[in-house]
Amino acid sequence: MIKINLLLVRESRKKETVKQQATLLLLFLALTVVVMIGIQLYLISRINATKSAIVQAENEIKQLKVKIGQIDNIKKLQEDVRKKLEVLKQLRNDKQGPVKRMAALSDAVPDKVWISKYAEAGDLISISGLAYTEELIADFMRNLEATRQFHQVELLVSEQVDMAGVKIKRFDLTCKIGRATGKEAPKPQQPRT
Repeated sequence: MIKINLLLVRESRKKETVKQQATLLLLFLALTVVVMIGIQLYLISRINATKSAIVQAENEIKQLKVKIGQIDNIKKLQEDVRKKLEVLKQLRNDKQGPVKRMAALSDAVPDKVWISKYAEAGDLISISGLAYTEELIADFMRNLEATRQFHQVELLVSEQVDMAGVKIKRFDLTCKIGRATGKEAPKPQQPRT
């Protein structure tokens, strides 16, 4: 009988199986490395894209901050212009105020009453003058109140003085500047005779 030594075949099969397994392991490892490199490259590209998006967003934020700064400057300029316009409006009103007060004062002065002094200090006005009678002084005070340019008219002094042999009344009064309401002021009273 012939004997066949199968040990060599088994060993060669084992070697071949080990080689196949090693090859499969190497292929698996290579495939794993390739997949990991691919994933790494994908993640790197995503990171780069995100970084570029962040840089772009930061640039847009800088541009928007510049625009916001410009808008804030425009708002400040608008506020300055608004304040200047209010000052101009107030100046126009103040410019017309003394003229209206003097016209109202002129209309309020009855015959036989003379104004010798007129002074404004803030919103307080002092008026001094001469009149023939106390009734004329009272009419003058009522006329001032009726003009709406003056209010809180108060008589401080009323005394009799002698001027060139004629006895007349010297008076001092104060009042406050009134704000015109836009309504027609009543006509001053005519002096009593």
